[in-house]
Amino acid sequence: MEASVYDQFAELERRHFWFRGRRKIFFDLLARELGPHAKDLEILEVGCGPGGMMEPLSEHGRVHGLDISLDAMRYCQRRGFPNVVTGSGMALPFADGCFDVVCLFDAIEHIPDDRKVLEEVHRVLKPGGVVFLSVPAYQFLYSQNDRLVHHQRRYTKGRMTRLLRETRFTPRKATYFNTFLFPLILPAVLMVKLKEKLVGLPRHQTNLSHEFNRGLNDLFAWFMGSERMLLRHMEFPFGHSLIAIART
Repeated sequence: MEASVYDQFAELERRHFWFRGRRKIFFDLLARELGPHAKDLEILEVGCGPGGMMEPLSEHGRVHGLDISLDAMRYCQRRGFPNVVTGSGMALPFADGCFDVVCLFDAIEHIPDDRKVLEEVHRVLKPGGVVFLSVPAYQFLYSQNDRLVHHQRRYTKGRMTRLLRETRFTPRKATYFNTFLFPLILPAVLMVKLKEKLVGLPRHQTNLSHEFNRGLNDLFAWFMGSERMLLRHMEFPFGHSLIAIART
């Protein structure tokens, strides 16, 4: 992939409400799980892409990245993240028990064998280590967007917690998120799926193809990010996406 494409995606990560909102939620929950003094940890992000999540992760320690794309690895290194390697999530090129935290931000749904990935994550985590996952929710929402970005599947809370337990993790939190906007998202996605079935869609149209004006984008980012205040104390029963936190 051309560097200019990664530049465009990195800018989208910085600006688009979906990325901004989820960062607020993820790093609030992760910080609360790790505790206020977690500043010297060994952290791995599987499926790091252009590295948009590596800087906030670095607040908790030394961050390593892994991506299947050689171009993604090189782009991260040019951005100042040297500890990035290419490899598969199903065969992590790291020694047993060498990480305190492993994060998979919207990554595991891209990998054919999710069980093998979690077995590998368990292997490279230290005893008591933390895995943080985010995934798209509900298979009935699977659409052209999922096919274009090579999603293998979408998840429910039950499916994810079972998978974690079967791979010897102890779930700490499993919750849907992007819930406040779900009443708007659900009919929009279903309408797109209907249009896709009846007349087809532009070949490269994804959920991020449409950008809102700055005021609405900022409002959506704030509204989505504000979910973190409730998620500190509860788990949401539905939403467009899902978070799971577990320990070895």
